[in-house]
Amino acid sequence: MLYYLRYWLPSRHQVPEALTMLTIFGDRPSSSNEPFCDGVSRRNFLKIGGLALGGLSLPELLLAQGQEGASQPHKAIIMIYMPGGPSHQDMWDLKPDAPSEIRGDLRPINTNVPGIEICELFPQIARMMDKFIPIRSLVGSSQGHTAVQCMTGRSYRDQPPGGWPYIGSVLSHLLGPIDPSVPPAIDLTAKTLHVEYSLRDPGFVGPAHAPLRTADKQTQTNMALKGMSLSRLRDRKSMLASFDHFRYAMDNSGVMEQLDASHQQAFNILTSSRLADAFDLDQEDVKLRDRYGRGSPRQIDGASPLHMDQFVLARRLVEAGARCVTLGFGGWDYHDNAMRKSRREFPLVDQGVSALVQDLHDRGLDQDVSVVVWGEFGRTPKINKIGGRDHWPNGCALLAGGGMRTGQVIGVTDRHAAEVKERPVHFQEVFATLYHNMGINAADVTLHDLSGRPHTLVDNQYKPIHEVI
Repeated sequence: MLYYLRYWLPSRHQVPEALTMLTIFGDRPSSSNEPFCDGVSRRNFLKIGGLALGGLSLPELLLAQGQEGASQPHKAIIMIYMPGGPSHQDMWDLKPDAPSEIRGDLRPINTNVPGIEICELFPQIARMMDKFIPIRSLVGSSQGHTAVQCMTGRSYRDQPPGGWPYIGSVLSHLLGPIDPSVPPAIDLTAKTLHVEYSLRDPGFVGPAHAPLRTADKQTQTNMALKGMSLSRLRDRKSMLASFDHFRYAMDNSGVMEQLDASHQQAFNILTSSRLADAFDLDQEDVKLRDRYGRGSPRQIDGASPLHMDQFVLARRLVEAGARCVTLGFGGWDYHDNAMRKSRREFPLVDQGVSALVQDLHDRGLDQDVSVVVWGEFGRTPKINKIGGRDHWPNGCALLAGGGMRTGQVIGVTDRHAAEVKERPVHFQEVFATLYHNMGINAADVTLHDLSGRPHTLVDNQYKPIHEVI
């Protein structure tokens, strides 16, 4: 019987999705040259497992460094990325007294925090606003349709050699894994038509810290080793190690040193059911699954799919040991029919986000797990001729958990939600806050790019959001 483990190889150069399979064959006593049950010899097994795709083996594609002894308690981040740029004035910053071409036809409703109003399409979040922090004054967007700024805090322009690293990759580099069989960074984002929305690049911290991509069902359901004894797998691991020792001796670039950790991470995953168990949603209580919402991916308007299972998967993966889980939800480039699309998609965000945050509180994880919901920019105050809103540099975010002081709004915009009047919040301030919640002082930590130049995690002028910590 064959069992497959497939991984996506992220690339900074928008290389098409690459997949590889590690084939594990069932137990059968045999000599070293005797074929397996389907006629494939052990020598061919080594070729399949160790030299697939022109020398790229499973561990090299996994590229998640295995380190032990990470500090406790287990702090984590769940990032809900809304690709395309959600409309701030239709979500958390409505202007009911503005002209109709500004306000649209959505109305604000009260929340359980006096004085805070949000869109009527978020009733469940409204009932638990004491657990959230809307930021109405997010600034600093480079206005590009790319996930880079939400994933790194930095602009996609003028990147250093190697590129800015995704936050999950930074945490992998600095803290290592909680559990050796669970990668520190995991990305649930499904493949979209816009490749730049899907990039979670390790940048200059190195490919050993790339996130595990788990966008297809085959990967999620076949991560545990089956049909082979650990002793037989260890024998083959030793044989592969002998080849790798030769390769390492011939390599002076340092790449093999990273791949050694990658091999160990792959072996840990294959010989543990912890990650596979996290993806087994049948273990969840039926009523809780219903609260989160169910459904397989559904493509919308040529953008990313709506996949409600991502929300509960994110919580399960954090519980399993992930330090950073990102997911992409919906497609928010509403250049036309913004009100119609909002009425269709906002309730799904309301259901998934409210269920996630409530579940974290119910499990006592709200002090340790930070949640951020945002997109790469906002939308124009004025509705265009085809009923949509175009690109706008100022946007919004929604924070929760992480031990932050919730139940407050950050920032004030003008009467049209166009310009920030009070308390602008830069993307890098949000990142400084997320790192702070992880126990990291972003201004004190320095990483070096591929040219050897040092960089702090955020620019020195940006500090954690003082109102929430």
